Amino acid sequence: MLRIHFTSDDLQNIRVARQPDPLWELMCSVCRLETGQGPLEFGPWRRSARQRFSGDSNLVRALRPLRALIPATGYIPDFLTPPVTGGGLSAGLDQLLRTPRVQMVRELSRLAESRPVPNWAASLGRPGSDGLKVLANSLGIYFRGLLEPHWPHIRTAVGNDVGVRARALLDGGTQALLESLRPVARWSAPVLEVDYPVQRDLYLEGRGLLLLPSYFCWRRPTALADPGLDPVLVYPVAKTPLAVADGTDGGVERLLGRTRAAVLTEVAGQSARTTSEVAEAVGIALPSASYQIGVLREGGLVASHRDGKYVLHTATLLGLRLLGTSPRMRESVLRPVRGAAAGPWHDRGHA
Repeated sequence: MLRIHFTSDDLQNIRVARQPDPLWELMCSVCRLETGQGPLEFGPWRRSARQRFSGDSNLVRALRPLRALIPATGYIPDFLTPPVTGGGLSAGLDQLLRTPRVQMVRELSRLAESRPVPNWAASLGRPGSDGLKVLANSLGIYFRGLLEPHWPHIRTAVGNDVGVRARALLDGGTQALLESLRPVARWSAPVLEVDYPVQRDLYLEGRGLLLLPSYFCWRRPTALADPGLDPVLVYPVAKTPLAVADGTDGGVERLLGRTRAAVLTEVAGQSARTTSEVAEAVGIALPSASYQIGVLREGGLVASHRDGKYVLHTATLLGLRLLGTSPRMRESVLRPVRGAAAGPWHDRGHA
């Protein structure tokens, strides 16, 4: 268990990242690639990744250094996920290239305690070495090849979760926001108790906490290993397989029309959505989203219900069948995970 200790200042400085962080998603995705975790959620993506590797030698070469630094279990260096700025991949890679040498040496030495570190990795950060630039280039190739094609769906899944946290904060304040993290975390003031593979305490000491929703984070949250770095808690969002959202055939679109099919896919692919969330995800005006949802509801493809101030929309069984998504699969994807069967763990918390 990870116990995050808050002060009154920390409670006034809780932030929620509004979009996925490319390097955190990249790091978590390498872990998912190396394991069989989440066969429903990540299986289609892993299969498509293997197909890309078979025809792209540059992508194969890019993965090799990432496998050396990002093990499926155990410690992962923190410099691979620098502070979140919201500036996208290029901003994250620029930060990585500016990693202080003392930090890099310290973290690579810790990594070497648990697994062999290749010679090229040991030279990272040395004056005159271009190893860090080569690593940053590999990260960019991997991201563009395996994550960028799916980024709109990843961004939508994270945006949906941000909407859930925002509603909790508006309805009940900071306490409700922290309590909304159940079942992966439990608020017991002034401590947030997080499902975690090892026993650990993190004292925020006025620095606040960034909550970072992640698509490729799996089952339990993760955090940086170094307590001296800016505190961040990365937690998994509800998800559907990338292939379900990105690879449906054109039949539904021909039947419903492009906009209406996109609205139905958004409602079916995530947890319950508000009209404004659907409008933002699909990229249409709010009145248009309301109209399209109404048509789908009249056709028996969408159900709506009021939850406090909000009207939430979900796909009906008929809507799910039309999209080719079985109700059983959707339930397994969106069901909160309980218990300790979280698979391989990392002492950094990355999982």
